[in-house]
Amino acid sequence: MNGLVAAHSGMRWIVLILILAAIFNAIASKASGKYEKKDKMLNLFAMIFLHIQLLVGIILYFNSGKVSFAEGWMKNASTRFYGMEHVLLMLIAITLVTIGRKKAEKASLAANKHGAIVKFYAIGLILIIISIPWPFRNLGGSWF
Repeated sequence: MNGLVAAHSGMRWIVLILILAAIFNAIASKASGKYEKKDKMLNLFAMIFLHIQLLVGIILYFNSGKVSFAEGWMKNASTRFYGMEHVLLMLIAITLVTIGRKKAEKASLAANKHGAIVKFYAIGLILIIISIPWPFRNLGGSWF
């Protein structure tokens, strides 16, 4: 179980870097009028790592001691965060990133493809950053 927690915690950095790279790449490439294979692959890898992170998170959700639905769990900041807030916001973020990639693939103009990536990945990134249990939030999270 400790290995899964470490993997989930450490993989967040890979996910954050890939999403940021996809956003900056889309911003830089928007004016070029091209949507190349490298753009498509970067967006795809960001989404794939996000989905892998989701799978590890689901395993932890059902096996972690941090998630508890005992009486009064909504009154406790930590159990409320892990039992509801973290999961809900992450699912919304993953859904937005997935929709953004699909919209980018379906758009006909390269500028629209890059625009969809910027918009959906950026909103997803904001939600992800909000819902990470950073150490300064006193929810039992760590940097790695």
